[in-house]
Amino acid sequence: MSPAPKPALPVSVVGIGADGWAGLSGTARDTLQHAEVLIGGERQLELLPPSCTGRRVPWPSPLRPAVPRLLAAHRGSAIAVLASGDPMFYGIGRALTEELGAGALHVLPHPSSVSYACARLGWPVEDTEVVTLVGRPAARLAAALYEGRRLLVLSADAATPVAVAALLREHGFGPSRLRVLEQLGAEGEAHVDGTAETWAHPPGDPLNVIAVECRSAPDTLRLGAVPGLPDEAYDHDGQLTKRHVRAATLGTLAPAPGELLWDIGGGSGSIAVEWMRTHASCRAITVERDPVRAARIARNADRLGVPALRVVTGRAPEALAGLPAPDAVFIGGGLTVPGLLDACWDALPAGGRLVANTVTLESEALLAARYREHGGELVRLAVAHAVPVGGFTGWRQAMPVTQWSCRKTSASADTGDTP
Repeated sequence: MSPAPKPALPVSVVGIGADGWAGLSGTARDTLQHAEVLIGGERQLELLPPSCTGRRVPWPSPLRPAVPRLLAAHRGSAIAVLASGDPMFYGIGRALTEELGAGALHVLPHPSSVSYACARLGWPVEDTEVVTLVGRPAARLAAALYEGRRLLVLSADAATPVAVAALLREHGFGPSRLRVLEQLGAEGEAHVDGTAETWAHPPGDPLNVIAVECRSAPDTLRLGAVPGLPDEAYDHDGQLTKRHVRAATLGTLAPAPGELLWDIGGGSGSIAVEWMRTHASCRAITVERDPVRAARIARNADRLGVPALRVVTGRAPEALAGLPAPDAVFIGGGLTVPGLLDACWDALPAGGRLVANTVTLESEALLAARYREHGGELVRLAVAHAVPVGGFTGWRQAMPVTQWSCRKTSASADTGDTP
């Protein structure tokens, strides 16, 4: 008869800084000295003294898939996991919580690199935006660039400061001041100062945080924090939801943190891009049948700081199969394709929103019919621009846009009604 498996013990998660053992509290030291298994990065494990006699297990790469396997292998042992700084701030604490639940963890945080950096710089933590580039593309920094903002960038390695300086120059923020803070809290702590446009410092210590004081060059295109970016912000071939209509459309879509948008007929990707720029946790999938336009959408997403935008190249509704259920759908093209409206509506959960724009009479008739049958809101958006008329000024009317929007009720979700 096989012995019963040992019961799982709470997993201790101990934050440790660049100052190593000397910077730990008595409780943290005692936890590590009594652990039977010590899991962490090679650098973190090397900071522990011989009095920590537990078996040392370095994290493999990639880390995330290994978490359940390692925890299962040492079930019943007293496990201590080492984390950099605060384990719950872009640290291993998140993965462990997702795997085990908060009740199975005993977390002992250490001051984070952000706390150290703000203490050195004299910046209030609550007024400082943090952008991590650890395991993430540098392009995501672009969404945080606003005149006068203070940013802390969590570096992936020693090469990150050079990449950040290059990105700032590319986006017109060359005058920004950069300070690289290395080995924060350790005896070897060092700071390097300069501006993005003149940055010539060689790569230093891989354990660094970059402080950015955003300053734009005089001719830099100004991008706001709300939907309705200038049309010049996008590379496009004319397939672009124009600025004023775009702002109104995003207002109707009403993005909220964590929500997922389907953008059907992406064109230049402007609706999906600005949906994602409203909050760092907003997600979007854009579907575009033209491969050239699909590639252009990806470039626009990178340039405007939302490289996580997912671009699906294909024709809707067939290309929608297998996609995660959206919280909202925007249809900017293809309304007359058979089955498209029904497929989008069926994919929405109760409470989901659908917004569709058109400039053609044929599609307008479809939207009017859906509005008569299912309600929602049907509006016409008209924009005129002042233009020279001889020696005077007159109005030039853009093509009016008909927009239908509707929220899916629990009743329609239960009955399977279509809009």
